[in-house]
Amino acid sequence: MRLVDGGKVTDHLLARYKDIAPDFARYLVEFVFGEIYARPGDLKQRELIAISSLATMGGCDPQLETHVNGAFNVGLTEAEIVEAVMTLVPYIGFPKALVAMRIVKRVADARSAGRGL
Repeated sequence: MRLVDGGKVTDHLLARYKDIAPDFARYLVEFVFGEIYARPGDLKQRELIAISSLATMGGCDPQLETHVNGAFNVGLTEAEIVEAVMTLVPYIGFPKALVAMRIVKRVADARSAGRGL
């Protein structure tokens, strides 16, 4: 399994659910990171698609934050991530885009302060 973050996200997921639903976390990690993200292809593109999908759904703030961190981890810039969210505005509206933009800013600020994933 190719992990772009050295396993930090997957370790966090496994630890968070180990007492209540360890199989759930394992299935999530094995499928998403083992089957989908490990496929040949462009991780930057995958993160932009994940960000766009999560922003479109709304109500997925923790997952969106994880994928914004992932986007930075695979080399996307803040400007590229912001531009992706800007492109969504006509399709998802300003309220959902505003939430997504706030998450991008929060992650970017935390990373610049040395607190990112």
